[in-house]
Amino acid sequence: MGMKARIALGAVVGVVVIGAVSANGGSGSGDGKASGGDQGSSAPADRESGTERDSGAEAAAEKKVAFEGDGDFQVGSDIKPGTYRTTGNTDDMCYWERAKDASGEMDSLLANDNVSGTGYVTVKATDKLFTSSGCNDWEAVGPQAEGGSPAATMAGDGGMFRVGADIAPGTYKSTGNTDDMCYWERAKDAEHSMDSIIANNNVTGTAVVTISASDAYFKTSGCQDWKKTA
Repeated sequence: MGMKARIALGAVVGVVVIGAVSANGGSGSGDGKASGGDQGSSAPADRESGTERDSGAEAAAEKKVAFEGDGDFQVGSDIKPGTYRTTGNTDDMCYWERAKDASGEMDSLLANDNVSGTGYVTVKATDKLFTSSGCNDWEAVGPQAEGGSPAATMAGDGGMFRVGADIAPGTYKSTGNTDDMCYWERAKDAEHSMDSIIANNNVTGTAVVTISASDAYFKTSGCQDWKKTA
Protein backbone atom coordinates (compact mmCIF):
# COMPACT_ATOMS: atom_id res chain seq x y z
CA MET A 1 0.00 0.00 0.00
CA GLY A 2 2.78 2.35 -0.91
CA MET A 3 3.95 4.85 1.63
CA LYS A 4 1.25 3.95 4.12
CA ALA A 5 3.56 1.32 5.54
CA ARG A 6 5.73 4.06 6.98
CA ILE A 7 3.18 6.85 7.60
CA ALA A 8 1.74 7.43 11.03
CA LEU A 9 -1.80 6.92 12.14
CA GLY A 10 -2.46 8.85 15.33
CA ALA A 11 1.01 8.32 16.79
CA VAL A 12 2.72 10.44 19.40
CA VAL A 13 6.32 11.61 19.15
CA GLY A 14 8.06 12.74 22.31
CA VAL A 15 4.77 13.67 23.97
CA VAL A 16 3.10 12.11 26.97
CA VAL A 17 -0.39 11.20 25.83
CA ILE A 18 -2.17 12.00 29.07
CA GLY A 19 -3.11 15.67 28.80
CA ALA A 20 -1.56 16.06 25.36
CA VAL A 21 -3.33 18.31 22.87
CA SER A 22 -1.87 17.10 19.60
CA ALA A 23 -0.07 14.13 18.11
CA ASN A 24 2.66 13.93 15.52
CA GLY A 25 3.67 11.26 13.02
CA GLY A 26 4.98 7.88 14.13
CA SER A 27 3.88 4.29 13.81
CA GLY A 28 0.10 4.35 13.77
CA SER A 29 -0.17 2.32 16.93
CA GLY A 30 0.11 5.13 19.45
CA ASP A 31 3.87 4.60 19.58
CA GLY A 32 6.11 7.50 20.40
CA LYS A 33 8.35 6.82 17.42
CA ALA A 34 8.29 6.60 13.66
CA SER A 35 8.38 3.18 12.03
CA GLY A 36 6.21 1.60 14.63
CA GLY A 37 8.33 2.03 17.72
CA ASP A 38 8.85 -1.70 18.39
CA GLN A 39 12.53 -2.17 17.84
CA GLY A 40 14.16 -5.32 19.07
CA SER A 41 14.39 -9.03 18.53
CA SER A 42 13.70 -10.19 22.07
CA ALA A 43 10.29 -11.72 22.65
CA PRO A 44 8.61 -12.92 25.81
CA ALA A 45 8.76 -16.66 26.30
CA ASP A 46 5.58 -18.59 25.69
CA ARG A 47 4.22 -20.30 28.78
CA GLU A 48 1.78 -23.14 29.25
CA SER A 49 0.14 -24.27 32.50
CA GLY A 50 2.31 -21.84 34.45
CA THR A 51 5.60 -23.43 33.36
CA GLU A 52 8.00 -21.96 30.83
CA ARG A 53 8.41 -24.26 27.88
CA ASP A 54 11.88 -25.75 28.11
CA SER A 55 12.23 -26.90 24.52
CA GLY A 56 12.28 -24.88 21.31
CA ALA A 57 11.04 -27.92 19.40
CA GLU A 58 8.19 -28.39 21.86
CA ALA A 59 7.23 -24.72 21.58
CA ALA A 60 7.23 -24.93 17.79
CA ALA A 61 5.10 -28.05 17.87
CA GLU A 62 2.57 -26.56 20.26
CA LYS A 63 2.31 -23.16 18.61
CA LYS A 64 -0.97 -22.92 16.75
CA VAL A 65 -0.51 -20.73 13.68
CA ALA A 66 -3.67 -18.79 12.86
CA PHE A 67 -2.41 -17.25 9.60
CA GLU A 68 0.82 -16.44 7.81
CA GLY A 69 2.74 -13.21 8.14
CA ASP A 70 2.20 -11.99 4.58
CA GLY A 71 -1.01 -11.09 2.79
CA ASP A 72 -4.37 -9.35 2.93
CA PHE A 73 -6.95 -11.17 5.05
CA GLN A 74 -10.69 -10.49 5.02
CA VAL A 75 -12.04 -10.42 8.55
CA GLY A 76 -14.80 -12.97 9.06
CA SER A 77 -13.86 -15.18 6.10
CA ASP A 78 -10.05 -15.45 6.03
CA ILE A 79 -9.45 -14.73 9.71
CA LYS A 80 -11.68 -14.50 12.75
CA PRO A 81 -11.91 -11.45 15.00
CA GLY A 82 -9.69 -11.81 18.05
CA THR A 83 -6.26 -11.04 19.48
CA TYR A 84 -3.17 -12.28 17.67
CA ARG A 85 0.55 -12.37 18.43
CA THR A 86 3.66 -12.51 16.25
CA THR A 87 7.11 -13.11 17.75
CA GLY A 88 10.77 -13.04 16.74
CA ASN A 89 10.52 -10.15 14.28
CA THR A 90 13.59 -8.00 13.61
CA ASP A 91 14.50 -4.54 12.33
CA ASP A 92 10.93 -3.19 12.13
CA MET A 93 10.39 -5.20 8.96
CA CYS A 94 7.05 -6.58 10.16
CA TYR A 95 4.21 -4.25 9.18
CA TRP A 96 0.49 -4.74 9.85
CA GLU A 97 -2.66 -2.70 9.49
CA ARG A 98 -6.32 -2.89 10.37
CA ALA A 99 -8.64 -1.33 7.78
CA LYS A 100 -12.33 -0.51 7.52
CA ASP A 101 -12.42 -1.37 3.81
CA ALA A 102 -10.20 -2.63 0.98
CA SER A 103 -9.90 0.67 -0.89
CA GLY A 104 -6.23 1.03 -0.04
CA GLU A 105 -6.75 4.70 0.81
CA MET A 106 -5.38 6.40 3.91
CA ASP A 107 -8.90 7.02 5.19
CA SER A 108 -9.48 3.27 5.36
CA LEU A 109 -6.77 2.80 8.02
CA LEU A 110 -7.95 2.09 11.56
CA ALA A 111 -4.54 1.28 13.08
CA ASN A 112 -1.10 0.13 11.97
CA ASP A 113 2.35 -0.64 13.30
CA ASN A 114 5.90 -1.66 12.43
CA VAL A 115 7.10 -4.43 14.76
CA SER A 116 10.38 -5.75 16.04
CA GLY A 117 10.34 -8.46 18.66
CA THR A 118 6.81 -9.31 19.72
CA GLY A 119 3.63 -7.66 18.52
CA TYR A 120 0.03 -8.08 19.64
CA VAL A 121 -3.03 -6.80 17.79
CA THR A 122 -6.76 -7.18 18.33
CA VAL A 123 -8.76 -7.52 15.13
CA LYS A 124 -12.33 -6.40 15.71
CA ALA A 125 -15.47 -7.86 14.18
CA THR A 126 -16.16 -4.47 12.57
CA ASP A 127 -12.79 -4.49 10.76
CA LYS A 128 -12.96 -5.49 7.11
CA LEU A 129 -9.34 -6.18 6.21
CA PHE A 130 -6.14 -7.10 8.06
CA THR A 131 -2.86 -6.73 6.19
CA SER A 132 0.44 -8.23 7.30
CA SER A 133 3.78 -7.87 5.54
CA GLY A 134 7.20 -9.22 6.50
CA CYS A 135 5.93 -10.64 9.79
CA ASN A 136 6.45 -14.04 11.30
CA ASP A 137 3.33 -16.19 11.55
CA TRP A 138 0.48 -14.97 13.73
CA GLU A 139 -1.02 -17.10 16.49
CA ALA A 140 -4.29 -16.55 18.31
CA VAL A 141 -4.16 -15.73 22.03
CA GLY A 142 -6.97 -15.77 24.56
CA PRO A 143 -8.80 -12.63 25.69
CA GLN A 144 -7.36 -12.89 29.21
CA ALA A 145 -3.73 -13.07 30.27
CA GLU A 146 -2.70 -16.63 31.12
CA GLY A 147 -1.45 -17.46 34.56
CA GLY A 148 2.02 -18.68 35.32
CA SER A 149 5.29 -17.09 36.32
CA PRO A 150 5.57 -13.80 34.41
CA ALA A 151 9.05 -12.33 34.15
CA ALA A 152 10.44 -9.51 36.30
CA THR A 153 12.82 -8.32 33.57
CA MET A 154 12.33 -7.48 29.91
CA ALA A 155 14.41 -6.47 26.93
CA GLY A 156 14.31 -2.75 26.25
CA ASP A 157 13.77 -3.47 22.56
CA GLY A 158 11.52 -6.46 23.16
CA GLY A 159 8.34 -4.92 21.76
CA MET A 160 4.98 -5.60 23.36
CA PHE A 161 4.52 -7.60 26.57
CA ARG A 162 1.28 -8.92 28.02
CA VAL A 163 0.90 -7.93 31.66
CA GLY A 164 0.28 -10.89 33.92
CA ALA A 165 1.46 -13.40 31.31
CA ASP A 166 4.74 -12.16 29.80
CA ILE A 167 5.69 -9.73 32.58
CA ALA A 168 4.59 -9.16 36.15
CA PRO A 169 3.00 -5.87 37.21
CA GLY A 170 5.17 -3.62 39.36
CA THR A 171 7.69 -0.79 39.13
CA TYR A 172 10.45 -1.16 36.54
CA LYS A 173 13.64 0.79 35.88
CA SER A 174 15.72 1.22 32.71
CA THR A 175 19.00 3.15 32.95
CA GLY A 176 21.49 4.65 30.51
CA ASN A 177 19.05 5.74 27.81
CA THR A 178 20.16 8.45 25.38
CA ASP A 179 18.65 11.06 23.06
CA ASP A 180 14.99 10.40 23.94
CA MET A 181 15.23 7.15 22.00
CA CYS A 182 13.67 5.13 24.82
CA TYR A 183 9.90 4.94 24.37
CA TRP A 184 7.50 3.12 26.70
CA GLU A 185 3.75 2.76 26.70
CA ARG A 186 1.14 1.32 29.04
CA ALA A 187 -1.96 0.15 27.15
CA LYS A 188 -5.42 -1.03 28.11
CA ASP A 189 -5.86 -3.18 24.98
CA ALA A 190 -4.18 -4.23 21.73
CA GLU A 191 -6.37 -2.23 19.37
CA HIS A 192 -3.57 0.36 18.92
CA SER A 193 -5.83 3.39 18.91
CA MET A 194 -5.07 6.60 20.77
CA ASP A 195 -7.72 5.54 23.28
CA SER A 196 -5.72 2.38 23.95
CA ILE A 197 -2.90 4.33 25.58
CA ILE A 198 -3.03 4.77 29.35
CA ALA A 199 0.33 6.57 29.54
CA ASN A 200 3.56 6.85 27.56
CA ASN A 201 6.87 8.69 27.46
CA ASN A 202 10.16 9.23 25.62
CA VAL A 203 13.07 9.12 28.05
CA THR A 204 16.71 10.14 28.23
CA GLY A 205 18.73 8.78 31.16
CA THR A 206 16.84 6.69 33.71
CA ALA A 207 13.27 5.62 33.06
CA VAL A 208 10.98 4.45 35.86
CA VAL A 209 7.43 3.26 35.27
CA THR A 210 4.85 1.45 37.38
CA ILE A 211 2.87 -1.13 35.43
CA SER A 212 -0.51 -1.75 37.05
CA ALA A 213 -2.11 -5.17 37.35
CA SER A 214 -5.07 -3.66 35.49
CA ASP A 215 -2.89 -2.74 32.49
CA ALA A 216 -3.23 -5.13 29.57
CA TYR A 217 0.06 -4.50 27.73
CA PHE A 218 3.40 -2.74 28.06
CA LYS A 219 5.38 -1.66 25.01
CA THR A 220 9.07 -0.77 25.02
CA SER A 221 11.29 0.43 22.19
CA GLY A 222 14.83 1.75 22.02
CA CYS A 223 15.34 1.42 25.78
CA GLN A 224 17.95 -0.30 27.85
CA ASP A 225 16.69 -3.46 29.52
CA TRP A 226 14.08 -3.13 32.25
CA LYS A 227 14.30 -4.65 35.74
CA LYS A 228 11.53 -4.84 38.31
CA THR A 229 12.44 -2.90 41.45
CA ALA A 230 9.22 -3.10 43.46
